Amino acid sequence: MTEQHVDHPLAAAVKPLLDAVGATPVPLDQVRAEDVVLEWGGAPAIAVRLPHLSSALDRLLAEMTRQFDGRPLTELDRLEKQRVVALLEERGAFTVRHGVETVATALGVSRFTVYNYLNRQDGSKSS
Repeated sequence: MTEQHVDHPLAAAVKPLLDAVGATPVPLDQVRAEDVVLEWGGAPAIAVRLPHLSSALDRLLAEMTRQFDGRPLTELDRLEKQRVVALLEERGAFTVRHGVETVATALGVSRFTVYNYLNRQDGSKSS
């Protein structure tokens, strides 16, 4: 970002959000059509470039590792792995192409196991 926009109060306010979703601030003079321009007081204040969807699942898996005390996801017990699958489903991880395969590999289980976790979760929602 240009110096003028780095110090903008909106930039500081949204930084944790940008970090959480993997977005990056962009100088206003480098905005592309797909970027999001945030206004402050009716004028463009900062621009945001959203990450490619392909990296979203990697970020979600890294977040799951952080939530489970930094332990490798493959070392979690069955109930913890079920919780990871539930959290990932809430965040839309399985709408990403190859999401089930990627999550199965990260958890050290089969795709079939991930589908079982998802089905078990669906069954508990309808009860």
